[in-house]
Amino acid sequence: MAQLLGEDDIASRLEDSEWRREGDEIVREWHFADFGEAMAFVNRVAEAAESANHHPDILVHGWNKVRLSLTNHSAGGLTDADFEMASRIDRLG
Repeated sequence: MAQLLGEDDIASRLEDSEWRREGDEIVREWHFADFGEAMAFVNRVAEAAESANHHPDILVHGWNKVRLSLTNHSAGGLTDADFEMASRIDRLG
């Protein structure tokens, strides 16, 4: 099982990041020009998530907005894998 991160480690990883913490998750929202761009981004995220075997919760809303949430359900909180996946997703947007 993955090692949970401590509060200080989580806080330092979120510094200068567009991700924010909500409970046991990190979340980020993107706004796109249109629905097609939003869905293309979701598909890129899905491919990266499958490749990493670490899947975010994905919410498409308001026709052009995508909200992603990451946590490690099996570990019960945030781990290195969540921040690695967040970094990978950042490069897709």
